[in-house]
Amino acid sequence: FKFTNKSKRKNQRRFKKINKMAGKGKGGRGTGKKSVSRSTRAGLQFPVGRIGRHLKMGRYAARVGAGAPVYMAAVMEYLCAEILELSGNAARDNKKSRIIPRHIQLAVRNDEELNKLLGKVTIAAGGVLPNIHAVLLPKKSQSKKNIAAATGSQEY
Repeated sequence: FKFTNKSKRKNQRRFKKINKMAGKGKGGRGTGKKSVSRSTRAGLQFPVGRIGRHLKMGRYAARVGAGAPVYMAAVMEYLCAEILELSGNAARDNKKSRIIPRHIQLAVRNDEELNKLLGKVTIAAGGVLPNIHAVLLPKKSQSKKNIAAATGSQEY
């Protein structure tokens, strides 16, 4: 089966129409724009797309708005940065260069707002805050006058 010139031209016209409709317009060849992630657009480090996917897959709501994962990623990034900063300070106070769970525990429990947020949370290998009840501490030594008065005669 051979194509005749007539059928070739007909097919060429048809493909030209299809090719015109598809593509990126005039002069669009080779200048494809690189995709920019939503995290980059929002100026965040946390993955907006992944958080959005988990919000949808978790069935927390029937519909999830476009701004919800961005907002949630921003909040999570802020909390993480806050905890890491305080934990880093606690590590530096203990003359360590690495943050361990103990430093996270000290950071969270010494900060009023974070302690309230993570009040019911147990941090594995975090330990407890150093605290000795006032009753258990040794009594302060009395001054010389008080000692003489206390050991003096009990005359009435």
